[in-house]
Amino acid sequence: MSYSAEKFNDALKNKKIPVLTLDNKWHQLFTQAGATKEIKLLEKHMNDLLKKQGKLTNEEKDLKKIKANLMADIMSSMEIIEKGETNKKTDHKLDDNKRLINEVNEKMSKNEDELLEIPKKIDEVNRELMLRTMEVCYTKLQDNTVGIENIAKWIKDIRIELKKNIIRRQEQEQNNYELYSYMHDIFGAEVINIFDMRYNPMKKREEEEAIRKENEIRKNQKEAEAEEKKV
Repeated sequence: MSYSAEKFNDALKNKKIPVLTLDNKWHQLFTQAGATKEIKLLEKHMNDLLKKQGKLTNEEKDLKKIKANLMADIMSSMEIIEKGETNKKTDHKLDDNKRLINEVNEKMSKNEDELLEIPKKIDEVNRELMLRTMEVCYTKLQDNTVGIENIAKWIKDIRIELKKNIIRRQEQEQNNYELYSYMHDIFGAEVINIFDMRYNPMKKREEEEAIRKENEIRKNQKEAEAEEKKV
């Protein structure tokens, strides 16, 4: 047993664990972390035990009803015998009912023994299933943690690279603006055609400034509205 398995086993001591195969959340665990072959076998074993328990419980109820009916028939036959109205048919029926009562009692005794034993087996299988589930979850958690750390590092690296590229872009835009301004002073608006430029740096600068002012106005309006509400 590995260190993790020992640790999980210790954690399960004195813990009351619900039957896992009846828990929808337990089934949902394996939509992400696939169930192992061992878990599937334990799940089948558990379901078989639960079915057997249900079958024996229902059978026990039926046997009690049958026994009650047989007892009623026996009492009826005994009353007939006490009245001296007995006959072969009554005697035969009484013997049959006594034999059936014995068979029912034997069956009920056997069922009761099994019904006492099954909960222990269910608990054992359930704990083993929980142990295997914890191992699968532990492995998945460890794998996810490694993935999260790798992605976090990638995001951090990308952010650094993004910041560098933003600075480079701003520097190049500033450089373009200065170059364009100088050429505009010499050639006028025709500089765009002369240098086959895809956009006008001055116009872009003006648009950005207009957007900045508009955002500033909206911000001031919101602040003013907030102040009015306070009053």
